[in-house]
Amino acid sequence: MSIYRRILQYYQPFWPQTAAGLLLSLIGIGLNLLQPWPFKFIVDEILPNPGRALASHPAFQSVSVLVLFICLALVVIQLLWGIVNWITNYIFVNTGLHALLKLRTDLYSYLQSLSLKYHDVRRSSDSSFRVAYDSQSIQTIYNKGLTGIFGSAITLIGILVIMVRLDWQLALLSLGIVPLLLGTIYFFAHRIRRESTFIQEQDSAMLAQAQEGLSSIRMVHAFGREEWEVRQFHLQAQQSLQANLRLTLTNVNSTLVISTLVALGTAAMYYVGTLHVLAGSLTLGSLLVFSTYLLMLYQPLQSLTYTAWAMEGATAGAKRCFEVLDREDDVKDSPNAIAITETQGAIAFQSVGFGYSQDRHVLHDIDLQIATNQIVALVGGTGAGKSTLLSLVPRFYDPTAGVVSLDGHNLRGITKKSLRDKIAIVLQDTLLFSTTVRENIAYGRSDATEEEIVDAAKRAQADDFIRELANGYDTPVGERGGHLSVGQRQRIGIARAFLKNSPILLLDEPTSALDPTTEAAIMETIKELMRGRTTLIATHRLATIHRVDQIVVLERGRIAEQGRGPELVARGGVYAKLYASGNYPT
Repeated sequence: MSIYRRILQYYQPFWPQTAAGLLLSLIGIGLNLLQPWPFKFIVDEILPNPGRALASHPAFQSVSVLVLFICLALVVIQLLWGIVNWITNYIFVNTGLHALLKLRTDLYSYLQSLSLKYHDVRRSSDSSFRVAYDSQSIQTIYNKGLTGIFGSAITLIGILVIMVRLDWQLALLSLGIVPLLLGTIYFFAHRIRRESTFIQEQDSAMLAQAQEGLSSIRMVHAFGREEWEVRQFHLQAQQSLQANLRLTLTNVNSTLVISTLVALGTAAMYYVGTLHVLAGSLTLGSLLVFSTYLLMLYQPLQSLTYTAWAMEGATAGAKRCFEVLDREDDVKDSPNAIAITETQGAIAFQSVGFGYSQDRHVLHDIDLQIATNQIVALVGGTGAGKSTLLSLVPRFYDPTAGVVSLDGHNLRGITKKSLRDKIAIVLQDTLLFSTTVRENIAYGRSDATEEEIVDAAKRAQADDFIRELANGYDTPVGERGGHLSVGQRQRIGIARAFLKNSPILLLDEPTSALDPTTEAAIMETIKELMRGRTTLIATHRLATIHRVDQIVVLERGRIAEQGRGPELVARGGVYAKLYASGNYPT
């Protein structure tokens, strides 16, 4: 399906508005074509013989009244054209903005639904650029493309009919430059699309550079890298500048060629038209009207030219949008997927393997049974596959081999939404949104009451410090929770998990970023959170999980050993060495 057909699909709900706008556009074109005729009447009828003109129109008492009437008619025509044009533009702009809203929403919605594998290999700023800026192409193609081409085409037809009736020879002469104009359009169109695509890529990269530098401002200041960051941004911005300059030069060159061709056609018409007036085959008024229509003819031709180039640039942006919408979701619900309402929380991994790419395998032949309400710890060195194994449970990724099941049901046969409703997650770096404490706690349950939110905060031992904040639960936490300490952010994340009250709990290094005192306090809260839930906890801190129900030791993506902590220490294997290295008492 062509990209233009796909764009038109977004306008299908708005065809009545579009039809009304096109009808009004026809009326506006008709009024615009009438504008030269009052002046022609003055030049050809009144100025050569005022008496005869007055005799032909006995309703007027004097020539001045007749001229005044004609001038007022010109004003009325212009006013009516202005009103019709205003309404038409409003309809088209309003329609284009609604289609833009739909495309942006579709893009953002689909980006939210795509698996982490898609987002892992792309900068978030590039996706943001497509949603915010590339999506505007759908409005450009509609307002400058569909409606602009329609108006220009109808205007051209109307002008050509009138010009042929006035002087067919001059009309043919005026059309002589049209093939040259079309050739110019074709010559520059592909270059403009290529350069427009490159500009959008460079602007996206520049946005990514700015976003990365500003989001890491603490690290930049800490290492005194301000000047280096500015230089990096300047280099990226300079590439964007060069790309824009190239496109500008292309537009300037094309404009020079177009304007020269138009001037050539106009000069030829003036020369031949003057000869026709001198020969008596054309009146002066008709020549003036013809020259006006000639300008009107070249104006839509130039408009079509610029429209074609604008369409090329917009097509580049639309293509980037549909690249996202055409991306197949790596983790999608099967056609017969069911929505679960209850779960016992029994999780099984059967011969599970996973790789982020064909040459980057992280997990191999994982066989693991986790009983209802059992607490299982995943331990191992950095890169052993702990976080990846956790990510398979909520289907952030699907295994590339084997099956992950819940209560005996393959996770692929359970809808992602209903599955994730049964899972609460606490991460190493708690992700908070730049809104209030209350809204962050209730993020997983927007229908929670005030009492439930406060109770969750109390259970997470967060209520005391929240009430000490400037506005209590209504205090904004800043971007990514920057107004709070690490421990405070972690407690809000735990409160969020308490409030969600899901039967399955995933903890990914929940205390690794904390000092020992804060860690001990947080772990007491986490122990309360884990009670009565099937829990998987990935951690380096062996002291915090030594006596859980089951410990799974991962090494290079494989299960090296598993069992209870004291049993594993007694075996003297991998876990015993890890445990001994931490000097933890047995």
